[in-house]
Parts: sequence; structure tokens; C-alpha cells
Amino acid sequence: MNRPSTSNEDSVAVVIVSYRSAPLTIACLASLAAERAAGRPADLKAVVVDNDSGDTGPVAAAIDAHGWSDWVALVRAPKNGGFGYGNNLGAATARATWNVSLIHFLNPDTQVRAGAIVALRDFLAAHPRAALAGSRFLNGDGSAWPYAFRFPGLASEFEGGLSFGPVSRLLHRHVVPCIMSSEPAPIDWVSGASVMMRAAALDELRGFDESFFLYFEETDLCLRARQAGWDTWYVPDSLVVHIAGQSTGVTCRDQAPRRLPAYWYESRRHYFVLNHGRLRTAAIDVAALVAHALGRVKRRLQGRAMENVPHFLGDLWRHSVLRSWTRPESRRWRDGTAAGQA
Repeated sequence: MNRPSTSNEDSVAVVIVSYRSAPLTIACLASLAAERAAGRPADLKAVVVDNDSGDTGPVAAAIDAHGWSDWVALVRAPKNGGFGYGNNLGAATARATWNVSLIHFLNPDTQVRAGAIVALRDFLAAHPRAALAGSRFLNGDGSAWPYAFRFPGLASEFEGGLSFGPVSRLLHRHVVPCIMSSEPAPIDWVSGASVMMRAAALDELRGFDESFFLYFEETDLCLRARQAGWDTWYVPDSLVVHIAGQSTGVTCRDQAPRRLPAYWYESRRHYFVLNHGRLRTAAIDVAALVAHALGRVKRRLQGRAMENVPHFLGDLWRHSVLRSWTRPESRRWRDGTAAGQA
């Protein structure tokens, strides 16, 4: 597999997409500044993309106050185009400004631990078939969150909805969340909260698909990378604190489950239709709906809460491909250009 190379193969730019999360973004930048000061790596760059939320003022003030302007670029997006849109814009800005070869996509509600960025950079340097390398996470309270993921499909949707021990054991190879060990391992996909990617692979794949507003875009990116012959790896030596849900307000781990927003279901349907086709997605939706209905009956008999996520079954039906059979589903990239092109 021949891949294009660049003249600056160790250069890294972090891309942080912020939406009404200025304090978190500033704390994230401070953790990057500490890594730069320690030389891990000293030439680290960063781009903060404000997805048209009004975060530019506080972030710009922090950049000036801390003297970060020589390595941090701040971009205000003309619209809130979603997570993939902001990442593509940030990657294009980083490459046009500094000609970097590695892009580290990092959530604003994260803080890198010592050596986290260098660990991903060095891993990619040693594994030329790897396009993406994802970090190991700690929760905000310091507890471990050692997960990466398998691609979802019909079996995983059925297992997840039913959540019944014998069935889960039978379908264990299809369960989406995987508890990872302390050793690097190839995996289907990794969390987009902290993942480093080769700029060459980003170009080849045309970046994130911007038809996803939020959620499933990193799953889709890793799937397209797999189809193009690239690998995705989980790299536990890269340790990142992730205060999950603080940047989106959806998946806070220390709170009761919240009702998922409509765009989560829209992204789910969109992912399956784009990658599996409409007929296969219909079968996946039937499996998920039946499994979740049976799961509700099981929980009622056990005297447990009806649903882990409020209104999940009804919302899943409302956004199912079964109810939107004629709705067009297509991919979209910013201005029709590759992510590396300004």
C-alpha cells in the first residue's frame, strides 16, 4: 500500500471544536501548553474552531493573556455546521498555516496527560498502515474508561436492545463497546474525543462527512478508513482526561440518562443507510425495535426502570428508516473540497 508522504512527518496540530464551551477549551489549551513547555512535543500547534457560538471573545482573551498566540490559531466558523464540519475547517486551517502532517482531533472537555500526544505521534510513525490512533481515557474523577468500539450492525443493535445475559454471551463478538487492555490493539473505531490522524489519510477520505451533525461521524470515518485499506488503533499510552458530556450536554456519565436529541437518531439512521443501504437498515431497525420492546418487558418483570434512556423506543421509531423510506441520504463535505484544502 503506497501512501503519499510529507517533508514534516512529525509535525502535529491539535484541532479543538468549541460550541459554548470556552472555559473547557481554555483548560484544554492549558494542558497542551504544559506539554509544549515540557517538549512533548515542543513544536505542537493548535487550532480552536468556534462553531459560531460566541466563544471567540473569551478564548481570544485567554490566548493573549497566556502568550499562546505563536502556536494557537482561533477561527470563527461562519455557521454551526456540526462536529465534522468544525474538524474539517480546523484541519484545513492547520495545514494551510503550518503544513503539519498529523492532526489530533481533541474535544474541548478533555485535558491531555504527560506524553499523550507524543505517544500517538510515535505510534503512527511506527505503524505506517495506521491512519488513526485513539487515546485511553480517564473520567473527571480519575476512574478509568478503557473503551474502544466495534462497528454497529444488526446483531449489535439486537443485543444492545435486549441486554439479556445468554444472548449477550452468544453475540459477544458483536457487542459494540470493548474493554481494552493496557497494550495497543487494532480496533474498528475509537472515540473522536481524542484521536490522531494522518493528514494524508484525511485527504484520501475527504475528511469527516459533514452530513452528520453530531455522533456517528467518527464511526463513519473509521469505517471508510478500513474500506480504503487503513487501520485504526487504540493506544493506551496516550492518556487523556475526558469529562464526558460537558461539551455536548448529552452523555454525562455522573448523571441519570437523558433523552437523546433528535440529531443522535438522525445520525444513527444516516450512518446505517449510507454504509449498509436502505433495506439492510430497515432490517437493523426492526431488530432494534423488537429487542428494545422485549427489553422493556424484561425490565418490567424485573421491577426495573422501563428504559435506560428516556423515550428511547418511541424516538427510535420516529426516526427509523421505516418511517422515512423516501428521504434522500447523501454525503456532504465542506465546499466539495478535501479537508486538507483551504
